[in-house]
Amino acid sequence: MPDNNDNNRVSARSLVQHARPVRVSAAALRFTHTFGLGGMALVLFLILLATGLLMIFVYEPTPEGAYKSILFMQDETLFGRLIRGAHHWGANLLIAVAVLHLFRVFLTGAFQGVRRSNWLIGLGMMVLILVSGFTGYLLPWDQVSYWAITVCTEMLGYVPGVGQALQRLVVGGTEIGAATILNFYALHTVVVPLVLIVLMTWHFWRVRLAGGVIIPSDPENSAGARGAYVPYRPHLIEREKAVALILLAFVIVIAIVFGAPLDLPANPGTSPNPVKAPWYFVGLQELLLHVHPLFAILVIPSTLILALIGVAYLPQDGKSTGRWFLSSKGRRMSALAAATAIVFTTAWILVDEWVVDPGGWLPGSAPLVSDGLLPFAVLFAGVIAFYMSLKKYFSATVSETTQAMFVLFAVSFTVLTVTGVWFRGPGMVLMWPWQI
Repeated sequence: MPDNNDNNRVSARSLVQHARPVRVSAAALRFTHTFGLGGMALVLFLILLATGLLMIFVYEPTPEGAYKSILFMQDETLFGRLIRGAHHWGANLLIAVAVLHLFRVFLTGAFQGVRRSNWLIGLGMMVLILVSGFTGYLLPWDQVSYWAITVCTEMLGYVPGVGQALQRLVVGGTEIGAATILNFYALHTVVVPLVLIVLMTWHFWRVRLAGGVIIPSDPENSAGARGAYVPYRPHLIEREKAVALILLAFVIVIAIVFGAPLDLPANPGTSPNPVKAPWYFVGLQELLLHVHPLFAILVIPSTLILALIGVAYLPQDGKSTGRWFLSSKGRRMSALAAATAIVFTTAWILVDEWVVDPGGWLPGSAPLVSDGLLPFAVLFAGVIAFYMSLKKYFSATVSETTQAMFVLFAVSFTVLTVTGVWFRGPGMVLMWPWQI
């Protein structure tokens, strides 16, 4: 009669088999097709859950005790510095990996048809991951985190009509204090993780229903075409184990080498110079320097989010999905879009910083017009012109052109982020990194 250990092994194997298809396409096993990004995100989330649960026993969510508890965690508890370092770097890596995973899904065309609902679920998960990072950023209660969150919450005030009310809701009052840290702690440790667990389960289930990751079905690339199917054990499960172990080792190493940063205790009376948002929101902060707050915080981000939702409902034009950039033509178009984004975004930042004052174009006009409506209209017209020119020049499909435009926006935001992180010094003045 089998013992309990045998029964446990059978149960675990059945659970894995239910989560994964019994057989997978050999083409889907190529690492360069997905780079294991979805699995990496899951591993990082589990690392965050484990380290977060350990930190809960020491952390005190109060303005008086938060910083002291972090010091105690690092200096007095067993492996406390390692655990906090793994949590810090795991959180940052999760955001980066989730963004790259979203890019992979889009650039392989896996967001339409039967996969549309999963694309929307993925967008919701991306928002929650950012919220998780945002709420966790304040918890050390040091100068950097306190003032970074101050900058981010002040951005909410620019939302017309409800901005001030929304800001008070997030902060828990008129200023960051005990209510804020308690709200952020509850969201970070309970609400967001639970919702993420539900959405992740739903997400993986939808992937399973769709037959696994999308793979090419056209003969243009025979190496990536659908071919033989192989058992998920050992072909898939062993690869997933290897990626998980390598990622875990990487997180541990960087946690040991670099640790988690900790500045001086938060001082509401004295702000550092410059005050920057967390790196994943610095692009918005940089955008805020060039256009009216209403457009930087609400109009432009909302337009892009609606576009990401809307592309899933575009008519499929018959082009196969599963291939990176859909075709060789798509790759050339995306390369051109990336180069255009780098050149024009950089030029726009420099010209706006040192040459052009939009208010000088319309003397006496309201800032909403000169700094908001005017540059937005120019940018919108430029984007439409670029889309039409790209589609016509390459005789491209809607799908190919849409992917190129996605690359255009992604690279543009990357340039804004890089500029804000490494090229903004005191007073948010442009300067070389070695001058800061």
